Amino acid sequence: MAVDTIYALATPPGRSGVAVVRVSGPAALAGLCRLSGRPESAFAPRQAVLCRLTDHVSRETIDKALTLYFAAPASFTGEDVVEYHVHGGQAVIQALLSALSAMDGYRMADPGEFTRRAFENNKMDLTEAEAIADLIDAETVAQKNQALDQLGGVLSRLYDDWRERLTKSLAYLEADIDFADDDMPDGVSSQVLPVLQDLRAQIADHLSDNRRGERLRDGIQIAVIGAPNAGKSSLVNALAQRDVAIVSEHAGTTRDVIEVHLDLGGYPVILADTAGLRPDQLGSDSGHDLIESEGIKRALDRAQNADLRLLLFDASAYPDLDAHTAALVNDNAVIALNKTDALHADQADRAALCKTVGAQFGGRDVCALSVNTGDGIKELLGVMEDRIATMIGAREMPSLTRRRHREALEECAVSLDRALAGDMPELIAEDVRLAVRALGRITGRVDVEDLLDVIFRDFCLGK
Repeated sequence: MAVDTIYALATPPGRSGVAVVRVSGPAALAGLCRLSGRPESAFAPRQAVLCRLTDHVSRETIDKALTLYFAAPASFTGEDVVEYHVHGGQAVIQALLSALSAMDGYRMADPGEFTRRAFENNKMDLTEAEAIADLIDAETVAQKNQALDQLGGVLSRLYDDWRERLTKSLAYLEADIDFADDDMPDGVSSQVLPVLQDLRAQIADHLSDNRRGERLRDGIQIAVIGAPNAGKSSLVNALAQRDVAIVSEHAGTTRDVIEVHLDLGGYPVILADTAGLRPDQLGSDSGHDLIESEGIKRALDRAQNADLRLLLFDASAYPDLDAHTAALVNDNAVIALNKTDALHADQADRAALCKTVGAQFGGRDVCALSVNTGDGIKELLGVMEDRIATMIGAREMPSLTRRRHREALEECAVSLDRALAGDMPELIAEDVRLAVRALGRITGRVDVEDLLDVIFRDFCLGK
């Protein structure tokens, strides 16, 4: 079947100093020769060539561009690849794209199609392909480092090693079954069981990573929870350093969850401002109360599902701290007292007040701050950063980064559990075969055709 030559803008659209248009496929070099008016011999692989590009239909000059040719299979996609480095004006880019579209066998690439071709030509496996998308989307140092590790093959090597060991065990099991009447060594199946047990323990350890990789990839969820007018929206605005939430002296201004993305010490954080807690409004079914009721319900749901909950109390109301907020204190909570600038003279010792309030919550640490003056906000950020670092932890084993990886590993673990509990060699072998297949789906070694569209559809164009 004929393979199309694909092209796309590989740099962000818009005005820029330089734009890169990437071409991949069997006619990539021929297209370069046609636009430049030079023979193939003028373009040595991996050597930059400066040449004038001319539209072969209108004969108008497109640009004076730097071009790079990568000969198959030593290219990103494994096919012939040409990169055009042109000036980043829209007129130049559109003229080049128009000239490429007029060539026989050329078409605009689909999102992720360059990376998909790299996968299909065995230049990378699926975990490395997914790492490219994660690297493009990385907004923090932690996300970047995790994506680079995965792109470097840390997950691939781990899963390939497990799959190789399982495949070898399966071969022994099948030999024991097929040649049971021959002079096979005694106890072949029993020799395999320790291998399966060891692998099962390693997979269990890999799965029990507290969702470290997925949290880094998707962002750590922090819900800001508190009574109406405790200063939640003001705090979120202060942390975001811009007005993202409406701030008002009237209680109950926030009705929906407002999310802010932050880089906190290199960790990606999604900070959620929620409606003030007034559980007595839950269940209301008319007008203003109905809207507030839904907002409170969403706040409680967000608190329940968040990685961390930042519980904000109005310090000026002490000792009458909000009981509804206090009821949400748990091991995932960061406790903060806001409005300390409004404390009475006899409460001015913030450290003593924090110690007293902390004692009410089982000796937990309490942060004191004033969004109004900015006091204590830096310290609060430090506490949250430390809590995230503890939650994420440092692991020698690479972390899972996507739900599909976790689901495939859980399926593999279930198959191994059945194999270890089985007593019929044929059934044990079949369960090991299923475990091998589940591992293979993670890297793309087997049975993944139905996954490819899903995996690559969210890639940016030109990648």
